Amino acid sequence: MVKLDLLAILVPALPLLGVFITGFGRRKLSAYAAGGIATAMVALSFIASLILFLGHDGQTHIVHLFSWIHVGAMDIPFAFQIDALSLWMMLVVTGIGTLIHLYSIGYMHDDPRVATFFAQLNLFSFSMLLLVMGANFLVTFIGWEGVGMCSYLLIGFWYTTPAFNYAGRKAFVMNRIGDVGMLLAMALMFYQFGTLNYVDVMQQGGLMASGNPLIVTATLLLFLGATGKSAQLPLLTWLPDAMAGPTPVSALIHAATMVTAGVFLVVRSSVLYELAPYTQDIVLWVGVATALFGATVGLFQNDIKKVLAYSTVSQLGYMFAALGTGDYGNGMFHVTTHAFFKALLFLAAGSVIHALGGEQDIRKMGGLKGVTKTTYVTFLIATLAICGIPPLSGFFSKDGILASTFAANPVAYAVLVFAAMLTAFYMFRLLFLTFFGTYRGTAHPHESPKVMTVPLVVLAILSAIGGLLNIPHIFGGHSWLNTFLASAADGIGMHPLELSAGTEWTLMAISTALVLLTIWYAWSLFCKKTTLDGEPADMPFLKRLIAKRWMLDELYAWLFEKPFGWISKHFFSIGEEKIAVPLTAGTGKATLGFGEWLRKVQTGNSSFYLFAMMVGVVVLLILTYFSA
Repeated sequence: MVKLDLLAILVPALPLLGVFITGFGRRKLSAYAAGGIATAMVALSFIASLILFLGHDGQTHIVHLFSWIHVGAMDIPFAFQIDALSLWMMLVVTGIGTLIHLYSIGYMHDDPRVATFFAQLNLFSFSMLLLVMGANFLVTFIGWEGVGMCSYLLIGFWYTTPAFNYAGRKAFVMNRIGDVGMLLAMALMFYQFGTLNYVDVMQQGGLMASGNPLIVTATLLLFLGATGKSAQLPLLTWLPDAMAGPTPVSALIHAATMVTAGVFLVVRSSVLYELAPYTQDIVLWVGVATALFGATVGLFQNDIKKVLAYSTVSQLGYMFAALGTGDYGNGMFHVTTHAFFKALLFLAAGSVIHALGGEQDIRKMGGLKGVTKTTYVTFLIATLAICGIPPLSGFFSKDGILASTFAANPVAYAVLVFAAMLTAFYMFRLLFLTFFGTYRGTAHPHESPKVMTVPLVVLAILSAIGGLLNIPHIFGGHSWLNTFLASAADGIGMHPLELSAGTEWTLMAISTALVLLTIWYAWSLFCKKTTLDGEPADMPFLKRLIAKRWMLDELYAWLFEKPFGWISKHFFSIGEEKIAVPLTAGTGKATLGFGEWLRKVQTGNSSFYLFAMMVGVVVLLILTYFSA
């Protein structure tokens, strides 16, 4: 037990130690020293997580660090909850995080603030580990806010560019909107249950009736928090703009960590969501709409990282669609496979950008497969995985989500299949325009160094074989990951798939055939492109609307930013300049005037002082007489 407690403490403590070493030593450490220390700390955290995982006995263990808040009936300890769900997320966060840290050594080696960058990466990892390890909602919320703060710092890391600062502020503000929902949910749960500990809340909540208004309200508020952190409609516009940060940051935010925090929160609270079918319906349709939105916008993006950003939005929609059907196991499975292939896609995109001296426009790429062979092969594997081509990892996780969605709502299933076809189209458009045809740029491309390509190879292997983690019964497997997670998330396994084997095979055949047909169509359009002009000015209205992200940013600017700016401007001119400033200045002048008058009373004349004293005594006697 002591060993478990020590290892559990070491998991977040090691990245935090890396923050102090690289942060305070940033002026003295070389780029490789700072990168090596930060990477080692996360790698050691991964080893500690792996030891805990291998020794897990299927039980929930609470590691109590200290009594944190004790006020009246409120008793909230600072504690970690070590169970199957937290262990799995710890492995994903530290494992993918280690590869991203290693890759960053090569990608960021010439940046003058590289030590600061690695300190912030370690702080991000520490915050994410607090989020997934917390034994109560409040500890999770500390990590929740920590990753929000770190995302602001990392997205705006190159702060000398105003647009990057705006992107960081946008992410921070939109996440705060969602965080209000989480705070209100915690207040509501503490009011009802008298505790915020996960074990106690789920135990008491599980005894309440299905559809209880309090449970529905709490789950809706928690989902509001999840929509902000995991970029669901309507709080998703910050995620594509997060591409302003260095490419390793994009991989860290978009792959295994921050954007999956909302999925984790819903799965952790699955007992409550099972009692709120109304909320589950909302989660399902928000996920479906988000998947379709991200897939459509990705069709017309020309920035290599923006295409991947919108694919992340779309894939997160699939995860929430799974949660909305009660398929928490496949939702977490897709979190895992997505971590593999999306981290690979972003890091491979970073390798391309590195090879082309910072170029990100795919219209200025092409013909790179012969020059950047490792990057090309790994990017191809990740592309096949995200498109759900068997037998790669994405096929198993996405097929499981499609099957559970079909069983719950065939209309939602049809929309997700269409989104899968769009995913195949824009991903292979990206692949063909980047690596096939004739080179259209001006830089001299070259392969990235080993410190960058080795993580690509490792992630490519995981993307290829990751489906083995949760092979369904139809393929002779036993859905291992579902079984493992069921001991921690009570909702997992409550909705067994009620489809015949023939139906499942048919669904797989339909989706795979449609995706393959879409890939062939993308090949016919883009594979042999030798020139690629910019978008025509007279493009059709619908295409222009989608390319501009359905004008969602403009809509928010019209509904919120401009009215708020107008109100602020007029409140400043009226409230500040005409009321607050004169009132403040007037108070100062009045005080000075009174002081100047009072100063004249101090004449230095003893007779006057005696007279004033006698007057004071008389006044005091009169007051005493009338008050008796």
